[in-house]
Amino acid sequence: MTSSPDLLSNTFRQRLQQEGTPLGTWLMSGTSSTAEAMGRAGFDWLLVDQEHVPLDETGTLHVLQAVAGTRAAAVVRLAANDMVLCKRALDLGAQTVMVPFVDSVDEARRAVSYAKYPPLGIRGFAAVHRASGYGTTPDYGRRANDSVFTIIQLETPKAVAALEDIAAVEGVDALFLGPGDLSANMGHIGNILHPDVQSVIADVAARCRKIGIPCGIVGPTPEVVSSFVAMGYSFVAVASDLGMMMRQATAFIQAIQPSLAQGFEGGVY
Repeated sequence: MTSSPDLLSNTFRQRLQQEGTPLGTWLMSGTSSTAEAMGRAGFDWLLVDQEHVPLDETGTLHVLQAVAGTRAAAVVRLAANDMVLCKRALDLGAQTVMVPFVDSVDEARRAVSYAKYPPLGIRGFAAVHRASGYGTTPDYGRRANDSVFTIIQLETPKAVAALEDIAAVEGVDALFLGPGDLSANMGHIGNILHPDVQSVIADVAARCRKIGIPCGIVGPTPEVVSSFVAMGYSFVAVASDLGMMMRQATAFIQAIQPSLAQGFEGGVY
């Protein structure tokens, strides 16, 4: 009789402990088939985005089930720093959650409390759900808190200024710098390559390495992401499933358009 996999072994945490820089991408399409394909493509982790993607709990469940059949680790970004949203994502089987727009120590403490059962937090307890293997995981209640990995997302200059204090909150496992919202909040919306934004991005990487906390970031192209790796980011993501699809579709259209304009020399077809 074969043994079942340990549902409380956090794959994302394991990837961070291995050599190299884990590479992921954003799942913006909200479909389980695309999520599964991205997992098969070879990414180390995949961001299931509840903030900007029309995913409800059922859709999130299907995406998590699809990713579970691949080597990729799923990270669920909540729509907000909210107790109910966090509880429902974790019960669906998310082990690693990213909490957006955390600007202060108090907000970081609340995020951690939502992800932990008492006495470490206030997450509501249920015994039978996907996270517990529908009640089949031995000692689920005792081990669940250690299996959850909480990533705090910094997206404003205020959050960056409080980086060290936020990182020191017990239960904060990693940070993630959101360059898109950071650039917007710095007055350079849509331009993460602006020198002022790049300076902050490099500074965040250096400060995180100094205090020994993993920090991630996302970039639009392989070249930009490679520069983030060189800065010292611990885990990175490149573009998104929709972004890659649209770029390739545009490239195909542009490559074929000259032939379309010329037409078929043999006449009507």
